[in-house]
Amino acid sequence: MKKSYGFTLASLLSVSLMLSACGGNSGNNGGNNASPSPSASDSGASSPAATESAAPPQGNGETINLNFWTLFDGGDGANMQALVDEFNKTHPNIQVKNTKLVWGEYYTKLITAVGNGTGPDVGISHTSRLPDLIDQGVATPLDDAATDAGVEWGTFNQNLLNATVVDGEHYAVPIDTHPFIMYYNKKLLKDAGLLGDDGKPVLEQSADGFVKFLETLKSKLPAKTTPFALSNANDDPYRLWWALYSQLGGNDVVADDLKTAAVDAEKGAKAADYIQKLFTNGYIKKNDPDFYKNFQSGTAAIMMTGVWATGTWESTKGLEFGAMPIPKIFDQEATWGDSHTIILPTTKDNDKAKRQAAMTFANWVADNGQIWAKAGHIPSKPSVLEKQEFKDLPYRSDYASVADTVKFSKPSTKVWQIRDNSSFKFLNEVWANKMTPADAMTKMQEATQKILNE
Repeated sequence: MKKSYGFTLASLLSVSLMLSACGGNSGNNGGNNASPSPSASDSGASSPAATESAAPPQGNGETINLNFWTLFDGGDGANMQALVDEFNKTHPNIQVKNTKLVWGEYYTKLITAVGNGTGPDVGISHTSRLPDLIDQGVATPLDDAATDAGVEWGTFNQNLLNATVVDGEHYAVPIDTHPFIMYYNKKLLKDAGLLGDDGKPVLEQSADGFVKFLETLKSKLPAKTTPFALSNANDDPYRLWWALYSQLGGNDVVADDLKTAAVDAEKGAKAADYIQKLFTNGYIKKNDPDFYKNFQSGTAAIMMTGVWATGTWESTKGLEFGAMPIPKIFDQEATWGDSHTIILPTTKDNDKAKRQAAMTFANWVADNGQIWAKAGHIPSKPSVLEKQEFKDLPYRSDYASVADTVKFSKPSTKVWQIRDNSSFKFLNEVWANKMTPADAMTKMQEATQKILNE
């Protein structure tokens, strides 16, 4: 990957066009199927059991002030503010100011501010956004500052951490993963005879087993009850396709050289064909105007989306639900996911003491993921999963293992263009039964290569 640190404002503004809304990775479903954000009331207060971590900066005793730009609202915003407040209370020598930017404007403003020399000391990036921020010189390598702050990379989930390493250097501190999982309505599954005594679905983990499960729901539940609530286009059907493609062992749609399209046509078509049949066989409601509302109102037996929905379902009165990893339909467990990470943007002087303080803060946030997990995210440090505060949160432990099976995209600067202008475009035609899965893979290969050539 090229790292062009001598960037210009014009080049930053041009790349910002690609860094538009992330289609769900901020903690909402995005795209054409926006999901409700967890309410601020779900966030709770600062945790008295917050964990100390990393070495404080060694300076002249003066307070180090850090400007931290975030893109969170709703429950995410309240939880992050709780973390900042607790950190400031316990670290009088480091004070963090949380500046909340509007999600849809965040990346554009970050890129522009860094280009003008007025960027923050600390920022947020999705793992999937890192390649662009690195390529444009916005996100900086962290290893020296991490060493100064006593950060131990081995304490992180290595699957999440490895996705933030480019050319052998760490560029971000992952604080979570927010993967694609399955939710289920306990009452409806019980009515269909598909809820076990343990409160979990009676479901064979296989391609045939999942279809049999949906067929039973379709035959035993009222006609107006949808077996499987899923969007008919864009984000979530794509996430399911990516998950099944990865379960089949499909490689990334971009080769290791990041210049060549590498769609595995056979596996991609098999995954797409499986999902297409879920639509054509009537397991998924066609033209569903709001599949979130469908599940939330109790008229859908299962749904699949990101973990950000957990807080929404918790605040829905009368909804008896459960959460779990998506089924292992094919050869191996795998799912779609992204991560929120903390980055150190380029500043005018790249002050060493500030960078050490910023890494102390970032590592502390990761160490106290039990606060951040309230919105549904899976913490990035396995040690957090063992904390009683995390275990006391319902549902999260039922899908926390998914952190190990998230399949991240390769660090291509074109990943979002490929998603929107190739994968979405042709897979949507498959879900609408207007294109065969095989033809869609051919079109995706061609379109992906065209985008990489641009």
